[in-house]
Amino acid sequence: MQDIIHELERRREAARVGGGAKRIEAQHAKGKLTARERISLLLDEDSFEEYDMFVEHRCTDFGMEKTATPGDGVVTGWGTVNGRLVFVFSQDFTVFGGSLSESHAQKICKIMDQAMKVGAPVIGLNDSGGARIQEGVDSLAGYAEVFQRNVMASGVVPQISCIMGPCAGGAVYSPAMTDFIFMVEDTSYMFVTGPEVVKTVTHEEVTAEDLGGASTHTSKSGVADLAFENDVAALLQLRRFIDFLPASNRDETPVAPSDDPVDRAERSLDNLIPANANKPYDMKELIVKVVDDGDFFELQPNYAGNIIIGFGRMEGRTVGFVANQPMVLAGCLDIDSSKKAARFVRFCDAFNIPIVTLVDVPGFLPGTSQELGGIIKHGAKLLYAYAEATVPKVTLITRKAYGGAYDVMASKHLRGDVNYAWPTAEIAVMGPKGAVEIIFRQDRDDPEKIEARTEEYREKFANPFIAGHRGFIDDVIMPRNTRKRLNRALAMLRDKELENPWKKHGNIPL
Repeated sequence: MQDIIHELERRREAARVGGGAKRIEAQHAKGKLTARERISLLLDEDSFEEYDMFVEHRCTDFGMEKTATPGDGVVTGWGTVNGRLVFVFSQDFTVFGGSLSESHAQKICKIMDQAMKVGAPVIGLNDSGGARIQEGVDSLAGYAEVFQRNVMASGVVPQISCIMGPCAGGAVYSPAMTDFIFMVEDTSYMFVTGPEVVKTVTHEEVTAEDLGGASTHTSKSGVADLAFENDVAALLQLRRFIDFLPASNRDETPVAPSDDPVDRAERSLDNLIPANANKPYDMKELIVKVVDDGDFFELQPNYAGNIIIGFGRMEGRTVGFVANQPMVLAGCLDIDSSKKAARFVRFCDAFNIPIVTLVDVPGFLPGTSQELGGIIKHGAKLLYAYAEATVPKVTLITRKAYGGAYDVMASKHLRGDVNYAWPTAEIAVMGPKGAVEIIFRQDRDDPEKIEARTEEYREKFANPFIAGHRGFIDDVIMPRNTRKRLNRALAMLRDKELENPWKKHGNIPL
C-alpha cells in the first residue's frame, strides 16, 4: 500500500511542476504566473478540485512519445469564488507552450459539459501558442469540440475568458464566443494571424502589441472588455466581477446586502444637467450616485465611449446599466456603440438581469463613414436586442431623446416596463432649430421668425409632458429621487413574466 501511495505522490508532483523549474522561472521572468498559481489566486483557498491531472497526449509522431507530461498543458477542475461554484481551466505555457492537443481539448470539454449540467460559470485562463502542430488535424478537431461547447453553453452559463499570454490562430475563436474577455497589459495578445504572417502576406510591419495587444483590443477593435496591469490585478478583479453574475440562466441574480438606504435622496443630481442644452455632463456620475455604495463595474470603458455599459446593484441585486454618455460625441449612437450595447443587453436578457437605461441621445451619428459602414444594420442590432428582451426594463430620460434613437433606447414602444423622465427631458423628432428650419423652410431668410418658431417648438417639445400626455412616459420625477424611484420600479418588476412567441431563434441583423 505504501508503494502505491508513494507512486501517487510522485505522479502528482510530476503534474504540479508542469514543464519543470527552468520553464517556470522563464514564465516568472516575463511577469507571468504559472497555470496553478493563477488558479490559486482566482479561487477561494483550498477549494480547488482538479480533474484529469494524469492525462497525457497520445501523439507518437515527430518523437512526441518521448515527451509526454502529466496534465498535457492545461489544469482543469472546479472550485469556489467567494463561496460560489465555478469551473476553470488554466493553460500551462511551460508545457509545449500551452499548445492545444486532442487530450488538452478533451479536458476543457469535460469541465464545460459538467458546468452546463450543474449550472455554473466557466472561466478560461488562456496562455497558449495555439494548435499543437505535431498532432495536425487531431488538434484542429479538438478546437472545434471546444467551439461547439462554447455555442451550446452560450446563454446557459456565463463564460469568461482571461487572456494571460499569447492567443493566436484558432485559439482566439473560443474566447471570442465567450461572454466577456479580460486581458493583461504587455503580456497578452490575440490575433488570427501574427506579425510575421502579416508581414509575409501583406508586407505590413506591425508589432504584436499593435496588432493584438490589450490596448488595441480594449480601445480600437472592441474585442476585449477590460485590460489589467498584471496577472494578479486581473484575477482579483475577476473575483469581484463574478459576484455580479448569476450562476446560470436558471438562477436568480446574486444578492449582496447593503446598508445604502433604498430611498436615499441625492440632491446633487438636481444640478447635474447644465442650463445650456449643448453643454455635456458626465452620465457616469449619475450611475455611481444611484447604485448601491457607488459600486459600478464598467465594461469596455475605452471603446465606444459614447455609451456606457456595466453592472451595479440596486437594493442588493445585480442590474445592468446602459447609458448614453454626453461627454463623447454628444452621446450620439454610432456603429461601435450600437454593437457594444446590443451585446450587453442580450447578455442581461439571457441571464435574467434587469436593465436600467439612462437616455440622453441627440440621434444617430451622421456621416458617410457611418452610412457606408452599415449604421442602418448595426443600429438595428441595438433596436432588436431591446425589443427582444423580456427582463425588467426601466428607462430614464435625463435630457435629449431625439428621433429614432429615442425609440431604440428602451422606449415604451419596445416594451419598456417603466419609463421615467426628468423635468429637463426633451422628447422630439429632432432638436428645435433643425426641426423649425425644415417645417418653416419658407422663413429661413427671416431670422426673427425662425427664432420665434424655434422658441415655440422648444416650449412644445423641450419637455417631457407631450410624451407624458400620450402615456409614453409613466412619470416625471425629481432627479434627487432617482435612486428611490428606480428601486421601487425594479422591486415591482421582480416577478415579471413575459414570453416571446415560440421560435427556433430570431434572425438578428448581424
